[in-house]
Amino acid sequence: MNAIMTNFDIDAEKARETRKWDGLSEIDQAIRDNRLMEYRIKKSWADPWGRKLTIFGVFFIVAVFAFLAGASFGLW
Repeated sequence: MNAIMTNFDIDAEKARETRKWDGLSEIDQAIRDNRLMEYRIKKSWADPWGRKLTIFGVFFIVAVFAFLAGASFGLW
């Protein structure tokens, strides 16, 4: 191992130590407040693909329930 460290290496190491991980600190705060599910729902709803998938999933579940309810009442 080389014993010579440049100032650039020392500064880079200090920056890695003190770097603030905003995304991870947000999750850590959610876990601390016991609201991880709320955090996941908000993040999923903010994502366009997550929102489309959620709407499609809810629509699919409602459609299957409506079909089964209609079939049990003899509508089709």
